[in-house]
Amino acid sequence: MSRTDDVVNGIKHMILNGDLGPGERLPVEKELAETLGVSRGSLREGVRALSILGVLNTRQGDGTYVTSLDVAQLLAPMGFVVDLHGEGHAENVHALRRLLESEAARLAAVRITDGSLADAKALLDGAEPFLEGGPDAHERLMEIDIAFHRIIASHTGNPVLIGMIEALASRTVRERLWRSLREEGVLHRTHEEHLAIWRALRARDPEAARVRMANHLLGVEESLSYFPDALD
Repeated sequence: MSRTDDVVNGIKHMILNGDLGPGERLPVEKELAETLGVSRGSLREGVRALSILGVLNTRQGDGTYVTSLDVAQLLAPMGFVVDLHGEGHAENVHALRRLLESEAARLAAVRITDGSLADAKALLDGAEPFLEGGPDAHERLMEIDIAFHRIIASHTGNPVLIGMIEALASRTVRERLWRSLREEGVLHRTHEEHLAIWRALRARDPEAARVRMANHLLGVEESLSYFPDALD
C-alpha cells in the first residue's frame, strides 16, 4: 500500500474506533501525521482523497472535519462508477435498479406511513393533467416519477439501499425521458403502473408491491432492447 493508503485507512480506523465522530475536527496536521506515521505530504494527499469521498471536509482557515457521514453522500461516487462502466450498457444499470427498487417496494409496503401514502397519491393525481402530452409534460412527469420512487425508497428502513437507489436513479433519467418521447402510450401506461404500485403499498402487501415495481421497471429495460439507439 502507498503512504496515502495508510492515511486513508488510519483515519477510517479512527472513525470506526470512535476516536473521531461525525462533525469532529481532526487533530492538527503535525500531530495527526505523527500518529499515523506518515509525512505531512502523504497526510494531505490522504485527506484530499477522503474529501472527494465525502468523509472529510476541509474548511479554509478552520481545519479539517469529519462530515456527517451521510450514507447518500458517501455513496454518491458510485454514480461516477456507473457513468464509466454503464456507457453503452444502460440495460445493465436498469437491471440493477429494478432489483434494488423491487426490494425497496417490498420493504416499504410494511413501513410506509399513511401520510406518505397520501403524498404519493397526491403526486400521481398531479400527474394526470400532463398525460396527454404538451411542451412541459414529459419533464414534469419525470419529476413526479422521481419523487414517487423517492418516497418509496425512503421507507425501506435501509439507508444504504436508499443511497444506492438514489445514485442509480439519477443515471437512468436520460433513457426514461427518451422512452416517454418515443414510445406511444407510455405516459398512460407508466401512470397506471404507478397506481398499481401505490395500491399494493396501501394494501400493505409486500409481495404485490415487489411484483408491481418489478413489472414497471422491466418495461423500461424492454424498451431499450426494442430501440437500441437509446443506449448511444
